[in-house]
Amino acid sequence: MDLWTHPRLTAAVAGEDWAALLRTYRKLTGMSQTKLGELVGLIQPDVSDIERGHRRVTSVEVRQRIVSGLGIPPALLATIGERPEASPVPRLAPMGIAPDADLLARVTSAVDHAKRVDTATLDWLDRLLAEHRRAEDVIGSRPLIDVMHRQLRTVVDLHSGARGNLADRVVRLAAEHAQFLAWMAQDQADNATALAWYDRAHEWALEAGDAGMAATTLSMKAHMAWSGGRGTRCVRLAEAARWSVPGTSLGVQGMAAQMEARGHALNRDADASHRLLDEAQTLVSQASEHSDDEPPWMYFYDETWFALQRGMAEMHLGAWPTAIEHLTSGLTDLPDDYRRDKAWYRACLAHAAAGAAEAEQSLKVALQAIPDAAAVGRPHAWNELHVAAAALLRLKAPEGQHLVAALKAHD
Repeated sequence: MDLWTHPRLTAAVAGEDWAALLRTYRKLTGMSQTKLGELVGLIQPDVSDIERGHRRVTSVEVRQRIVSGLGIPPALLATIGERPEASPVPRLAPMGIAPDADLLARVTSAVDHAKRVDTATLDWLDRLLAEHRRAEDVIGSRPLIDVMHRQLRTVVDLHSGARGNLADRVVRLAAEHAQFLAWMAQDQADNATALAWYDRAHEWALEAGDAGMAATTLSMKAHMAWSGGRGTRCVRLAEAARWSVPGTSLGVQGMAAQMEARGHALNRDADASHRLLDEAQTLVSQASEHSDDEPPWMYFYDETWFALQRGMAEMHLGAWPTAIEHLTSGLTDLPDDYRRDKAWYRACLAHAAAGAAEAEQSLKVALQAIPDAAAVGRPHAWNELHVAAAALLRLKAPEGQHLVAALKAHD
């Protein structure tokens, strides 16, 4: 029987259950963890950790290597996400950070004890959300999830006491909170929860007439598709962010354009990727000249961030020296306050340097990234450092063993 018709393998692919996929594949083929690791570019301890659930597969590069190394058929990949027995919304209930069942009703109907709403209260909530966004850059998402969930409840409870423009502003503020909660769930690799929150944020943005937030939620869903290795879905969602929501700012348009470019890069379409990256660079540069026109959640998105994201696109295209150039430039200008993001982009730079066979540079950057990746960069930055270690080991460079030892010290 063809290996990829086995029901356990097809179910593992459809559900993106990488642990079950590796275990089942080895059982059916009689392959050792070491041999399977050679196929997919991972060291044996990493294969073991994935199979036992001690490590989650969130890196695009790791997913691509598993798909290519094991030869998963394209037709089977098209079934990813098809889990009829497990709808995302019911799964959210026991997790404690997803939307409550009555949340939509509460924002669109009266509650028993309406609270007085005024401009000063909403201004304060705006400032509070902005501070939490900046705190998340430093301490990571995990400590803030419960705080933001409670804060959203406060915003929702204000809706019944608001009228006219204030009511629209409450819904807009709720959309911003939902988008932030979605991002934090995505940062923790909880994609089902993130998707539910992005959908809720998008609906509220449309209700409030907030074009910028409606487009941003589509761009962030494109980012989720990119992180899952689904290039075509990333392109389609980014296109929707650009063309289905007119009236967005230059920065929001630039974010969507670079996401579309990264989707094309994931599909190895260099011409389309470079064309869109050039277009995005123009938009982001123009946006920097009119920063007051950008929505508050775009505070971080500037030419420094664009250089870093351009570097990631070049990584997908295998243009390692160009990727190193952009990542190095962006990291040089990235403020130290962005602790979580510095860990991520340093991990990407370590991977790019390993791809370029610059083993010494790769190890140096990886060692700089490890403390923050271990503290606030799990799972994404941490997994990317493991990818860099695997790439160094494939080069048979001694730096690979040094990096493996350094990672183990924090595992």
